[in-house]
Amino acid sequence: MWLVFAVTAASLFAADIKLSAGRAHEIGRREAFMLCGFWVIVACIFGFLTGYMLGYERMIEYFTGYVIEYSLSMDNMFVFVMIFAYFGVPKKYQPKILTWGIIGAVLMRLILIFTGVELIKAFGWIIYIFGGILIYTAFKMYFQKDSEMDPGSNPVLKLLAKVMPLDKTADGGDFFVRRGILYATPLFATLLVIETSDLIFAVDSIPAVLAISKEAFIVYTSNVFAVVGLRSLYFLLASLLDVFRYLKTGISLILFYVGCKMLASNFIHIPAILSLGVVLGILAMSMLLSVVIKPAEEVKQ
Repeated sequence: MWLVFAVTAASLFAADIKLSAGRAHEIGRREAFMLCGFWVIVACIFGFLTGYMLGYERMIEYFTGYVIEYSLSMDNMFVFVMIFAYFGVPKKYQPKILTWGIIGAVLMRLILIFTGVELIKAFGWIIYIFGGILIYTAFKMYFQKDSEMDPGSNPVLKLLAKVMPLDKTADGGDFFVRRGILYATPLFATLLVIETSDLIFAVDSIPAVLAISKEAFIVYTSNVFAVVGLRSLYFLLASLLDVFRYLKTGISLILFYVGCKMLASNFIHIPAILSLGVVLGILAMSMLLSVVIKPAEEVKQ
């Protein structure tokens, strides 16, 4: 199964890069929707294959982990919108940055997930720390506004300025330019901020999936299939930015639920199918309320 996963994910992601991200262009809503649908179908096929090979329980754990990671990724995409706007990155170069960002995220999560699984096996009490982190993040996400984030204050960006000069005038599609000496471009600075932002996001999302399953295979594959679809998800959500206003509230409730599940895991067994139903229900309700309840400005008009 590890071999099937590695070959499938690597070959399809390489094909996606060649067909879409390999050329500088603006990804429209139609292309983004088709790419999102493609990656969701691939993830579902792999989930059913997991069920056939490893059993029903593992399949439900996989789908629950996938839905949690994908729903958390939706909120992360809104942060990426702010990062691209801050650095003024043209839309035709954004797919390239997101592609490299996803490759970095896949490698980082490989390390973090296996570390997390081994920590839980070695120190059972650490599960309570992970649960506490999730509940804290849920409250923080609920009360914090996106406008409070300042990409320019990223410590890695400040470190880059000390190591390599930044050419803010560069407007091409390269990460580096040479003008006597080597300069980093705004595209590379954007990539660094996105990578470090994803590392912070992983601190929330990985414990959330570990609350569903302690199997490294289930946690990593569900994470990766969600992450590799982020590039197309970003462009789809960017075009629907103001539609799902209650999505952040729903995601914070999901984090709160999985945090409580993790804290209670040694005392109460919550079936994976129940967790999947709760996560899908919260996600669907937050989207439905976003459509049904009109913004205050529209009501006044």
